[in-house]
Amino acid sequence: MCANLKAPMILKRAGILIAATAVLGAAPQNALVRAREWYNQQQYDAAIAAAREARATPALAEAATVVLGRAHLERYRVSSDAADLGAAREHLVAVETARLAPRERLELLTGLGQLLYFEGHYGAAAELFGAALGAAADAGSRESVLDWWAMALDHEAQAAGDIERRQLYTRLLDRVEPAAAGEQPSAAAMYWVAAAAAGMDDFGRAWHAAIAAWVRAPLAPGPRASLRADLERLVQQVVIPGRAVTLAPSADPKQTIARMQAEWTAIKELGLKR
Repeated sequence: MCANLKAPMILKRAGILIAATAVLGAAPQNALVRAREWYNQQQYDAAIAAAREARATPALAEAATVVLGRAHLERYRVSSDAADLGAAREHLVAVETARLAPRERLELLTGLGQLLYFEGHYGAAAELFGAALGAAADAGSRESVLDWWAMALDHEAQAAGDIERRQLYTRLLDRVEPAAAGEQPSAAAMYWVAAAAAGMDDFGRAWHAAIAAWVRAPLAPGPRASLRADLERLVQQVVIPGRAVTLAPSADPKQTIARMQAEWTAIKELGLKR
């Protein structure tokens, strides 16, 4: 592969939300409810404290352990403190799955996928995220899990040989292309169409897909700023250098790069009006 594609969208956004539904008809002071609320507000220290409190209630213990493990993962994602990763592993692998509700099982599956990802088992993480993606009940969860799945597959592809790399990016494209279509396209999917094309050394398609994603950003649910920031990095660091070499393999690429950067600037000015 000609360039490093590590421009992960998900690591710059909040983690995947945990369902904040009331548990056992409890009042808002229920410790598990509070743990979920703190987690979704990215207050992970408070979420950990509330989840530990909830574990003292047998009926809440397993669900609280899922929240506890995932809160440690999110804290690790922010600080890279190995102690948080170790704590996440300890809690997530100890959960008695038979005592979880279906939504809590999905949360556990997602957490285990994140754990494998952070431990460097990218292919296995992609398999778990793929399973979670099929069960995600709401659009926000599907968007985030899709992003994690694609990023894990991307990491796996970068370490693979040429044939396997292309197979992995083809698999990635097969899943994200439908999600990138339509009147409300997935922001993550639009980004990964361009990134996967670049991963296959198809810098022409990556260039056009990135332009289309920039222009279509207002059609995607949620804020467009994150998508456009990711596209900016991808285009500047990967697509323009790769396409310049493809277009003029034996020439000095500086003029081609300058021309493409000028074209990209013009596209951005068009897109920012929308």
